[in-house]
Amino acid sequence: MSHPQFHGAITALVTPFQNGQVDEDAFVALVERQIAEGIHGLVPVGTTGETATLSHDEHRRVVSLCLKTVAGRVPVIAGCGSNATAESIELAKFAKAEGADAALVVTPYYNRPSQEGLYRHYEAINNAVQLPVVIYNVPSRTSVDISNETVARLANLPNIVGIKDATGDLARASLMRLACGEGFIMLSGDDPSALGYVAHGGHGCISVTANVAPSAVASLFNALKAADWAKALYVQDRLIQLHKALFLDASPSPTKFALAQLGLCQPDLRLPIAPCAEAVQPLILEAMREAGVI
Repeated sequence: MSHPQFHGAITALVTPFQNGQVDEDAFVALVERQIAEGIHGLVPVGTTGETATLSHDEHRRVVSLCLKTVAGRVPVIAGCGSNATAESIELAKFAKAEGADAALVVTPYYNRPSQEGLYRHYEAINNAVQLPVVIYNVPSRTSVDISNETVARLANLPNIVGIKDATGDLARASLMRLACGEGFIMLSGDDPSALGYVAHGGHGCISVTANVAPSAVASLFNALKAADWAKALYVQDRLIQLHKALFLDASPSPTKFALAQLGLCQPDLRLPIAPCAEAVQPLILEAMREAGVI
């Protein structure tokens, strides 16, 4: 099945809130800023979008609003993850109907399926919806790790087009590339090691940092695409403190704190994510200065 080549800097968008509701105006403005600053793609309602605490109606609304705002200017990979396969299929069907370019589907969390269960989960989505699917592997959050062997099996299915790999394990990336072949899209889900991930054959990163510093993150991947490693290393050195700072408290609280400093949205979150701890706020500001954002 033909699909857009997802590559470069793809932002895992936050979902702004105000007075307990999704702040739609702020969300639209964030999307417009991302596109204006040269980002290569967008992911609404992923982990960073606090999808775990959005209602189903809110989830669908954010996907629709993102697609309407983007209007085809960059690819949109809609978050469609659930630990119930039937629910993931419903979200993928909705994303398809709204015009999303792909679905990002996290490995089912909490129920801890076997490798066979993981295979059947993605196979069922592949069979139910004609939409490219990007597997999302983040063992630190889900308590389950999809093996390279299972990914290679899934890569043979027509709608399973790639992976967001948040393991930070670069040797694994090389092995995955050999197992899955050239056509399989490999995206890092770990900002600090994304430069190395591309060196190991990856195609880009689904980035948290790009919420705060979209032009810098885009320039890093533009440099990599041009094989300008010196420029990429220079940008990486300026971003590395920010990559780390945005995880000094439970994500996305540091990212929303940073965006609030830029006047782009309220720092509001939904419980159980608490406001960004005051102790780490000076470190986030220092990292923002280092990255040239403020």
